Amino acid sequence: MSAPTPPLRTSRFDYIPLRVRLTLWYVGLLSAILMVFGVVLYALLVQQVYQRDDLLVRDVIAQIEGALVEAYEAHQRHPPAPVSIPPLDSFLPPGAPMFVQVLAPDGTVQMRNSLLGDALLPRYATDLEQARRTRELVVRTLLLVGGERANLYTYPVYVENELIGFIQVVYPLAETDRMIRQLAFLIFGSIVAVCLVALIGGSVLAKRALRPVERVTQTALQITRAEDLTRRIPKPAADDEIRHLVEAFNEMLARLEDVFRDQQRFVADVSHELRTPLTTLQSTVDLLRRGAFETPEQHAEALTLIESEVARLKRLVDDLMLLVRADAGETLQREPVELDMLLLDVYRQAKVLAQASGKPLDVRLGHEDQAIVLGDRDRLRQLILNLVDNAIKYTPEGQITLSLSRENGWVRLVVEDTGIGIPKEAVPHLFRRFYRVDRARSRELGGTGLGLSIVQWIAEAHGGYVEVESEEGKGSRFIVYLPVWQPKPRVHSGGAEAATTHPASE
Repeated sequence: MSAPTPPLRTSRFDYIPLRVRLTLWYVGLLSAILMVFGVVLYALLVQQVYQRDDLLVRDVIAQIEGALVEAYEAHQRHPPAPVSIPPLDSFLPPGAPMFVQVLAPDGTVQMRNSLLGDALLPRYATDLEQARRTRELVVRTLLLVGGERANLYTYPVYVENELIGFIQVVYPLAETDRMIRQLAFLIFGSIVAVCLVALIGGSVLAKRALRPVERVTQTALQITRAEDLTRRIPKPAADDEIRHLVEAFNEMLARLEDVFRDQQRFVADVSHELRTPLTTLQSTVDLLRRGAFETPEQHAEALTLIESEVARLKRLVDDLMLLVRADAGETLQREPVELDMLLLDVYRQAKVLAQASGKPLDVRLGHEDQAIVLGDRDRLRQLILNLVDNAIKYTPEGQITLSLSRENGWVRLVVEDTGIGIPKEAVPHLFRRFYRVDRARSRELGGTGLGLSIVQWIAEAHGGYVEVESEEGKGSRFIVYLPVWQPKPRVHSGGAEAATTHPASE
């Protein structure tokens, strides 16, 4: 029994039509790629914009610092000269919305640009102290009235180790934030628009791509509804997945056609085989009821006929049950079988069967090598007996030879007779169920037409195969090839050695 196939895991997504799923996968993948690209692009552009503003402010602070240092050094060289620098507006780029003021070391305002007017920039003691201690630019973000943001820069100006003042600049970020919001809307709005276009276009393209599959489906439904397995689906010109699907489907149709044909032939053959013995039994019983058999000899003859037909039905049912189990995947027992000893037993039984047939037959045992195979002893016996029984039936007189040899890792079992032989055109069909070369003669001899089918199944179940050599009027030779059993080496405490319980001599 084969292991049951585990159920496939499904989700709600699996119930969506394939065209919709393909479109959603396509749009989803495209959206993910565009979203990642948009986020990376947005982050880089935002960084560049803020970095540009920061560099602009730092450049203004550097220019004012240079002017302050130069004025302070001039004052040191000429003490009467006042410390003065040009107006702060002269250091600002045209149109730059900056608010600038210069503080003395004690934090008092000394200068401011015109945009400030009478207002003062906030002087945070923590910022001034941090700038004084680190001698680096300190930046703080302010929240202005109306929710707008601005950056407050505080920078200490030193000449050697002497603090001469602070430079403070406030740079509003309203324009920058507005530009960044427009940039975000442009980038992500474009992504949404592209995804919508991809959704519509992907749906159309998926429908066109799946159109050949739909044609295949329609043709398959027509074949199924018409119950015409002889029809085939035309192959597309392109060598693509659809063509491979069509080829696989056509191959499946061919296989189903063969299976249904074999099934119909099998049912017809079984019906035909059962009809003859049942008719005979019914006729004999009717005659017994009407008293047609008056003498004891006639009664005995009728009972013998009934017994013969019942035995024939039993053989037919047994053979059919065996083949049904074979088709269902019945597993055979696996054990080492001394095939030479088994052949010797069958040889003795074959001599009895030949004698019971009343024919002038000489059963001989030919060349016999010692050989061991791994398999089912009872089934192997049945294989040899079927071949022997077949040879006895179709050999009116002459000789039947059984032989066994080994070659190249195979056991070669031969059953040869000098019987009527088989026509050349019939050899390929011998192992077909219920096939007979001469139906009338086969039925007269009591065969069911299943013996060779059973032989082929047993041989293949043991990893072997069967060959036939025959010439009409001169006899037949059935050759069964089975793989030789090779014992696996067993590991002992003293080392590894081969198991030799059943040595097979070469």
